[in-house]
Amino acid sequence: MSLIVTGSIGIDTVITPTGRADNILGGSCTYFAAAASFFCPVRIVAAVGEDFPSEHMAVFEHFNIDATGLEIREGSKTFRWTGEYHENINERDTLDVQQNVLAEHLAPVPESFKDTPYVFLANTHPSNQLEMRADFPEARLVVADTMNLWLDTALDELKQVLQQIDGLVLNDSEAAQLAGDTNMVKAADAICAMGPKFVVIKKGEHGCLLRHAEGFFALPAYPASQVIDPTGAGDSFAGGMMGYLAQTDRTDFDAIKRALAYGTVVASYNIESFTLDRLREISRDDLDQRLAELATLTSFA
Repeated sequence: MSLIVTGSIGIDTVITPTGRADNILGGSCTYFAAAASFFCPVRIVAAVGEDFPSEHMAVFEHFNIDATGLEIREGSKTFRWTGEYHENINERDTLDVQQNVLAEHLAPVPESFKDTPYVFLANTHPSNQLEMRADFPEARLVVADTMNLWLDTALDELKQVLQQIDGLVLNDSEAAQLAGDTNMVKAADAICAMGPKFVVIKKGEHGCLLRHAEGFFALPAYPASQVIDPTGAGDSFAGGMMGYLAQTDRTDFDAIKRALAYGTVVASYNIESFTLDRLREISRDDLDQRLAELATLTSFA
C-alpha cells in the first residue's frame, strides 16, 4: 500500500559535539519519507522556495520517493533551521529558524495522490494538517505528529486535528504539556480521550510508549555507542513505523507494536550521520538484521 506525508522540507545547519554540517537537507517530511521508503511506495506533499538546492532533489530520487507533490514556489524561500546540540545530546538550542515557505499556504495534493490509504501529517501547523486531512476522507489510517510550538500557539486547531486522526506521535515533553501530566501512562490515557485511537510517546534514548485500546506497550531504544546527529530521529522513527504498517496493510495492536520496533531501528541508523547520509548507505536487509538484534536484546523468559 502507498503512504503519503506532508510536513517541512528544509535546509539545516547542525552543530553537534562531533562536528558541524552547513546547509544540509532536513525537515520532518524529508526524514519521514526516506525512512518509510524502505517499506512501501512514498508520496510527499510539501513546498520549498526557489532557493532550494537542485542537488537535494537527488536524495528523493535515491529513495524512490514520488515528489510529484513537491512544489518549488517562485518568489519564496525554503524553510531554514540552525541548531546546536549539547554534550548531553538530548539537549539542543535553536539558534535560528526561518519559516519562509512554511508560513504560506500548503502545497496542493495532486489528484493522482488522493487514493492513498495511509496518511501521515508530519510536524507542521495544525491548520495545514487539517487541510491535508480533508483531502483523504476514505484513508485507512491517518496519524499525525506535533511539537511544543503548536501547543503554545495553535492549541485549538491541534485539538481539532486530534478529533480527526487515528493516531498521534509526540515526544514525552509534548505529551506532558498536552495532557497536563508528567506521568506518561496518565498522559497517554488523557491524550487518547481527546480523540486518537492510539498514541505513541517518544522518549529518545529511553525508547517509546504505546497506548492503544488493547493495552500498553513499551520498547527501549536500540543501544547506540555513538550519536553523530540526532536531528530527524523522531521523524525517521515515525517513517519506519508508518512504512511497515502500509507495507503489511495492518493497523491492529500487534502490527503497531512490530512497526514501532522497525521505527526504532531506522532511527538508530539515522543518528549515525548528519542529514540522510547513513540511511543512503543501508538496505532493508540491514534493518531486518538490526531488528533481529533488538528482538534478542528485549526478550526474556
